[in-house]
Amino acid sequence: MTHPSTPGRTLSVVLAGGGTAGHISPLLAIAGAIVDQRPGTRITAVGTEAGMETRLVPAAGYTLRTIDRVPLPRRPSIDLVKLPARLLRAVRQARAIVAEAGADVVVGVGGYVSTPVYLAAWSRRVPVVIHEANARPGIANRVGARIAATVAVAFEGTGLTDAVLVGMPMRRSIADLDRTAERGTARASLGLDPDRPTLIVTGGSSGAASVNRAVAGAVPDLVAAGVQVLHITGRGKAVLGDDGAPMTLEGYHQVEFVDGMERVYAAADLLVARAGAATVSEVSAVGVPAVLVPLPHGNGEQRLNAAGLVAAGGALLVEDADLGPDWIRREALPLLADPARLAAMSAASRAQGVRDGDRRMAGLVLAAAEDGR
Repeated sequence: MTHPSTPGRTLSVVLAGGGTAGHISPLLAIAGAIVDQRPGTRITAVGTEAGMETRLVPAAGYTLRTIDRVPLPRRPSIDLVKLPARLLRAVRQARAIVAEAGADVVVGVGGYVSTPVYLAAWSRRVPVVIHEANARPGIANRVGARIAATVAVAFEGTGLTDAVLVGMPMRRSIADLDRTAERGTARASLGLDPDRPTLIVTGGSSGAASVNRAVAGAVPDLVAAGVQVLHITGRGKAVLGDDGAPMTLEGYHQVEFVDGMERVYAAADLLVARAGAATVSEVSAVGVPAVLVPLPHGNGEQRLNAAGLVAAGGALLVEDADLGPDWIRREALPLLADPARLAAMSAASRAQGVRDGDRRMAGLVLAAAEDGR
């Protein structure tokens, strides 16, 4: 019998996931680790034509194939009526991709695109390996876990049967980051003073209007106290002053987007951010003290994502409705003036971090491919 580990044999891996950076980033990290462990592996990513994957996957050097987007409704709706026909069509599209790729294994990270690919792989007896990023699994991975050869998770307590804890696959530039060594370079690259206490705020690639409002109201007090603020507002969400132009104040810097979050993590003394799975995993991997603000809607997974890090003392949690200028003045400002407390939070955070989730996932994928032959 020929195994995927046999020298000279080309291994084919199909990875499914897309839509948001929260799905695409771990997918690309897994792909990179697989190629590192098994050079020459043929990688095919499956997404939809509407997601960020159309830009990010080709930019990473991988082949992207697309299928129809199939929403999985949580309640009765017209989408629920249309679901069987839509799903069948997407599964047929995915089967063709899996067959054409000659897939030895299919890897999914959740999201709308994953369910049809899981079903297509199952129908062709190709092993499925799943990674669930959130503490509360999404519906696609709850379905896929029933047919998967291996289920891996970033957080404990997901409720998925026989799940293996691997952490979050992330870019090596983040996982290997030395914040202390890179702080000066990172601050210079972001236009920041190398020596001032630094608060960095981000609402993710799409921004968070409520977080932006809270920070904007506290900026005068922050800069008056000697704190510099880098405010990553999100695309199209610039914070405006009374004159209708982007707000300007000495020590306050706003940008819509930063390419390379490792620079943000290195530059920040304190980070204010949503509690997405990738953010929680990355801040703990690098040990940056954080204020985590869970999304006020959804199924509550962001609060669960943050729970372990908050309990360990590496982060503070504040509800979206409670985050206002007063909270920032009362809680964040004293924290930024307390280097010893920040250092303790950093150590507690880093102790919770997993920095080899990509490599752990690659090992599971290669093992499943071998077992499936």
